[in-house]
Amino acid sequence: MTTRILTGITTTGTPHLGNYAGAIRPAIVASRRADMDSFYFLADYHALIKCDNPARIQRSRLEIAATWLALGLDTDKATFYRQSDIPEIPELCWLLTCVAGKGLLNRAHAYKASVDKNVEAGEDPDAGVTMGLFSYPVLMAADILMFNAQKVPVGRDQIQHVEMARDIGQRFNHLFGQGKDLFKLPEVVIEEDVATLPGLDGRKMSKSYDNTIPLFGSSKQLKDAVARIVTDSRQPGEAKDPDNSHLFTIYQAFAAPTQQADFRAALLGGLAWGEAKQALYELLEAELGEARERYHALIARPADLEDILLAGAAKARKIATPFLGELREAVGLRSFREQVQVATDSKKKAAKRARFVSFRDEDGSFRFRLLDADGEQLLLSPAFADGKAAGQASKGLQSGEPLDIRVQGNAFGVWLNDQLVGESPAFADAAAVEVAIARLRDALAPEEA
Repeated sequence: MTTRILTGITTTGTPHLGNYAGAIRPAIVASRRADMDSFYFLADYHALIKCDNPARIQRSRLEIAATWLALGLDTDKATFYRQSDIPEIPELCWLLTCVAGKGLLNRAHAYKASVDKNVEAGEDPDAGVTMGLFSYPVLMAADILMFNAQKVPVGRDQIQHVEMARDIGQRFNHLFGQGKDLFKLPEVVIEEDVATLPGLDGRKMSKSYDNTIPLFGSSKQLKDAVARIVTDSRQPGEAKDPDNSHLFTIYQAFAAPTQQADFRAALLGGLAWGEAKQALYELLEAELGEARERYHALIARPADLEDILLAGAAKARKIATPFLGELREAVGLRSFREQVQVATDSKKKAAKRARFVSFRDEDGSFRFRLLDADGEQLLLSPAFADGKAAGQASKGLQSGEPLDIRVQGNAFGVWLNDQLVGESPAFADAAAVEVAIARLRDALAPEEA
């Protein structure tokens, strides 16, 4: 039994040491596991949201592809591709856009941050906001749902986007699944033990802070970068505090346990900072030297990289193309060569069927409405803690089992396994309640064969 895991890498920059320790290395290690089916892709459509420099995006795609391969990604085991080489993804993105609620997207952190910044500056709330930025979560949902990824490793700032992918996928399943889950709902993976490296100045290593250590610069560039790591003023012979040393934190991320223990002891024993930096440089050079040579060889052969990525895209499309055909069929984009279902009886049966509309409250809880053929609300569910529980409740109502309806004054509730799963609106009198119950039973009645 394998678990499908998917990770996207935005192509707007050059990978640095922090990217390697925090994302690339653990992903490559995971891809070697027999129980993992790994999908890694260059998120070059996403890059267009953040960057309008074509040369930078093109160079970043080349450098990131070469980096992953040089560091040991086995493309026979993992599926490695460019997002832009999978035309099914933007088509799926449109299908999902047509079911994604604007209210859901309004709550996306990146969009809200842009609006808040504009309001604070006295600008129009949507000044400078592109549709790419606004609908970013839908494209991310398409990336994930296209391959029915079960696990999605992300940073904490991306958790909301995976949750949105679940919401959008669940709504699509309700509208078009006809009792079948077309999309598997992904789960977030937060790897708490993955290294977050400090940069040269002690803040998180980031290009935004200009404090990074190059991953595949020359040996001299690596040595010069390590020499710039900020340390305290303790002199040679004075004990150093490893637990408050950025240099030691970086060393820990690449050293074996015995090396860590020896280095800690040396710092406590008064090792000079210059000697400590030399030790870190030698450790990193041993870790990256051979990979650096492979990287530069790959950069020098871009046509080979192109072949590898196109082969990865072909592998990915063997899944994406037939699956998109199934999704097109589900939403009604069907070939005229197939028999069109237009029988009057079928239309009447469809009119009787309930229509479930799932949504998420401001507090994060999950609910659904049950509407009749005319769009009138028959039931409103209570709040559920998670989407799975809400989905199970709505499926229970559609199971064809006898309904447990309990009248409460001029309204009624529906119960499953002694749990309230839906309440009706309030009606004028008992007669109206009886009529509404009859409409509910009719709407949820199983279709005749």
